[in-house]
Amino acid sequence: MHSIQHLIELAISEDVGSGDITTDNLVAPDLTGNGIIIAKEPLVVAGLDIAKQVFETFDPNVLFTSGFSDGDTLKKGEILLEVEGKLDALLKGERTALNFLQRLSGIATHVRTYVETLKGKDVRLVDTRKTTPGWRVLEKYAVRMGGAFNHRMGLYDGVLIKDNHIAVSGSIKKAVAHIRNNVSHLVKIEVEVSDIFEAKEALEAGADVIMLDNMDIAGIKEAVKVIAGRALVEVSGMVTKDDLQTLASTGIDIISAGALTHSAGSIDLSMKIK
Repeated sequence: MHSIQHLIELAISEDVGSGDITTDNLVAPDLTGNGIIIAKEPLVVAGLDIAKQVFETFDPNVLFTSGFSDGDTLKKGEILLEVEGKLDALLKGERTALNFLQRLSGIATHVRTYVETLKGKDVRLVDTRKTTPGWRVLEKYAVRMGGAFNHRMGLYDGVLIKDNHIAVSGSIKKAVAHIRNNVSHLVKIEVEVSDIFEAKEALEAGADVIMLDNMDIAGIKEAVKVIAGRALVEVSGMVTKDDLQTLASTGIDIISAGALTHSAGSIDLSMKIK
């Protein structure tokens, strides 16, 4: 897994390359100043520490201040942060810092609208592995700042037996039994099913979590009734914000939505040198 500093250095490398030929020829290296980053639309903040690390990569002595924390909301026109230090560092770090802030705040803001739709409902909203390659740890962090929760981080930290695993194993029963004999008793086993018959098989096999994939509302309600609290019930597959209220009313425990990350846009922010 990439470290955050590695991602920052990669982003700086692709932007600055061998040097900023504009700034290097216009700004003396001993000049100092300060800049502010302004919200150009309402947002939920995510990525302040990342932006700070970007500027510190160029100037370790930079002063970075903000009246907000990740997870806070801003109105259009509010100042998100102020940064003070060497002017060439501020100019070289501007775009990279904004790129991180805009993308992560975009996800947090997008997720918050989903969370607000589910306000008062006893169901957990979680993300998926549909993230930008290399950015998973950051994008899943932004999901949490938006108020939702994370599903597994990757293939290494949770068992999820999907349709192709079942095809290879021969049946749900065989797949669950084999996994159960090879992983720690502390590891929960989730099984993806597509109809009520597979849901019953997963339940009988001893699945801890049963994921109802692309099932209609009638099928979901029937599965919840059959499972009857003997396993957690997750719903997944083409979930939109408009579906949330209806899904939450079926008695399920978890809703997973790839749209939390893959359909989020970027927030509009700008930096001005004062």
